[in-house]
Amino acid sequence: MKLTVVGCSGSFPSAESACSSYLVEADGFRLLLDMGNGALGELQRHCGLYDLDAIFLSHLHADHCIDMLGYFVARYYRHDGGRADPIPVYGPEGTEQRLTTAYADTPSASSMSEVFDFHTVKPGTFEIGPFTAHTERVAHPVEAYAIRVEHGGRALTYSGDTGVCEGLVELARDTDLFLCEAAFTYRKENIPDLHLNGREAGETAARAGARRLVLTHIPPWTDPQVNLADARVAYSGPVELAVPRASYEI
Repeated sequence: MKLTVVGCSGSFPSAESACSSYLVEADGFRLLLDMGNGALGELQRHCGLYDLDAIFLSHLHADHCIDMLGYFVARYYRHDGGRADPIPVYGPEGTEQRLTTAYADTPSASSMSEVFDFHTVKPGTFEIGPFTAHTERVAHPVEAYAIRVEHGGRALTYSGDTGVCEGLVELARDTDLFLCEAAFTYRKENIPDLHLNGREAGETAARAGARRLVLTHIPPWTDPQVNLADARVAYSGPVELAVPRASYEI
């Protein structure tokens, strides 16, 4: 598998990065994990607009899904070659309605489903192209899911947005790469069931036995070097910060 960081900023885009979006590729299949603010433009550095094969939305906060509205326009109103065929979109219950409401002026109530083939995510295991996906509900104010993607005996786990959560530890068990949010700063923000800080991301990786930790979803107002240092206190394996356009062979 190949993982490419399309965007990794938390809450809103920074001057350097779009919001959460990660491209996972194997056997010619392209799966996008989240499509937050600014991700659609950055995505085109890595693949064509119509070269994605599936999309997974961890939850329906804007910084993880709002560029789906622009992607709807690109697929629905495409003139060269006609309307794009529906692409599978895996998201929490109500994803189609949420996107339709956010767009506010689709040609009809069912227009989104003409270019997106919506599938409702629940905790479980299912296939997405060549990948085996395992999803687990995590601790966040809205329905939110972490995902483990497996291929060829290797595993990538993406936390989505979450507070401290036992289900995430189990999902990330022995994962080869753990892409984990670290939005909060240790001993600064303390809001349960919302986000992890760097120390908690490191503790989660250590408990899971993850082989590599990549910290993501750090907002522009947070010093990422502090979160990186905090994660290293709790986790002895290799750890680094996600940066746009970074890629990893898993």
